[in-house]
Amino acid sequence: MKQYLEIGKIVSVFGLKGEIKIQPWCDSPDFLCEFDTLFWKSGTPVEVERARVQKNIVIMKIKGCDTVEEAQKLRNRVLYMDRNDVELEDGAYFIQDLIGLRVVDAGSGIEYGLLTDVSETGANDVYHIKSPEGKLFYIPAIPDVVKETDIEGGVMKITPLEGLFD
Repeated sequence: MKQYLEIGKIVSVFGLKGEIKIQPWCDSPDFLCEFDTLFWKSGTPVEVERARVQKNIVIMKIKGCDTVEEAQKLRNRVLYMDRNDVELEDGAYFIQDLIGLRVVDAGSGIEYGLLTDVSETGANDVYHIKSPEGKLFYIPAIPDVVKETDIEGGVMKITPLEGLFD
């Protein structure tokens, strides 16, 4: 499992004092505002002085970035979080940990393919499953379908809705 997970991308400068706008890549912009320390891809820590949400974008002040020019140099950089800084609820997973899971039938053990992506639709997530033949299937991430998720074992057991894999 990766230690650092992508959490957002710096998209532009905000104001004149080095603040930046971040497009959050997490469940909510508020979640991104909870961190005191984020990281660059290299693992170098980034100290957060303050952060707030404005219209689904996070406005953040990073320690040491005090001018528009310094903030401009950060555009298009991705920020990462340390997975150890978050305690997930039971049944909650980082999307990064779901990618690559083998998806099998909970009853028969038939393998449907690999989980390759997750779409967040609002009502429930949708898992993208790529069959060994390369065909894509989409399954709703709901308790009626997803019966077991074993990150350590690398497998997700499902009971597909009727006709889903026909």
